Amino acid sequence: MSYELKDYLNSINLTKENLMDSDDPEWEKKYSPYIINKCLAPFNDTIMLVNEMNMRHHLDKKLQYDFLLNSIRSKKRYAPWVKASKLKDLEYVKEYYGYSDEKAKTALSILNDSQIKAIKDSLNKGGRK
Repeated sequence: MSYELKDYLNSINLTKENLMDSDDPEWEKKYSPYIINKCLAPFNDTIMLVNEMNMRHHLDKKLQYDFLLNSIRSKKRYAPWVKASKLKDLEYVKEYYGYSDEKAKTALSILNDSQIKAIKDSLNKGGRK
């Protein structure tokens, strides 16, 4: 049996089928409240319920799952996973100036294209491309 994130989310959002009422105890063991809360947090109608579960993180996994299952209205919800944006020339600025990530991001916002090109050219170590 596969215990995937999508199964938990589909049961909470759409089907309202209680997966943890089955005979298989693995459903409860594999449930990750942090990840489920993170997936449900971007939506206006679920954010307050997710916040309640975050405040009561000490509760059993089954209790948290049952609360979300019975409190959230049935609706199709999808949001892409939020990833940190990677700036294209950040590594060049970090190496050239010896900056940390934060300082390099600030410097990148100040530098223009010709200055960034000059930094890249000065860090060019030769060889094939």
